[in-house]
Amino acid sequence: MIIDLMIHPNTKLQYISKALGYGVVATKFIPAGTITWVLDQLDQEFTPMQVDEMDDIYKNILDVYSYRNNKGNYVLCWDNGRFVNHSFNSNCFTTPYEFEIAVRDIQPGEQLTDDYGYLNVSSPFRGIPEGTKRKVVYPDDLVKYAKVWDKKLAPAFMKILSHEQPLKRLFTEEKWGKIESIMAGEQALDSLLTCYYQEAEA
Repeated sequence: MIIDLMIHPNTKLQYISKALGYGVVATKFIPAGTITWVLDQLDQEFTPMQVDEMDDIYKNILDVYSYRNNKGNYVLCWDNGRFVNHSFNSNCFTTPYEFEIAVRDIQPGEQLTDDYGYLNVSSPFRGIPEGTKRKVVYPDDLVKYAKVWDKKLAPAFMKILSHEQPLKRLFTEEKWGKIESIMAGEQALDSLLTCYYQEAEA
């Protein structure tokens, strides 16, 4: 099978609404525990210093389409991963290992969503109302909710080897071995708190 996007092949880019713009939608059923996206060699990473030296047009693009890793660097996905929208009840979660998985079953026609609270946003923003208690995404959400999110992530993570994984070919032997070791109980699953970047105080 040829993969031309480092996001799950059973997805497509689709216009969602005026408020959201485009999003990534499942074209087939994607079960919980499926790897939906992997950081790969074509994704670009920029340090804060590099971003500071850019023209505003590039800064704006990074502000919309990138996330920040635990080093504080801006990561810009080259594929449709950059169009995955936010949800306070997301069906995908990042992991501490530079890939994302479905934390619940995703039906055909359903958007793949992330909670931007674990993506180290630079400033707070108000999400589209979903009837949840959380209304605003804050830069320190990972500190507040890591334990809650860890409990959501763990059951899905333990299903990884139970499903066909089209994106497995993007993993190094070492990284895939890490997954197998965790599932065998030889290593603990790291907390999402390891993804947190704390902005230096001015």
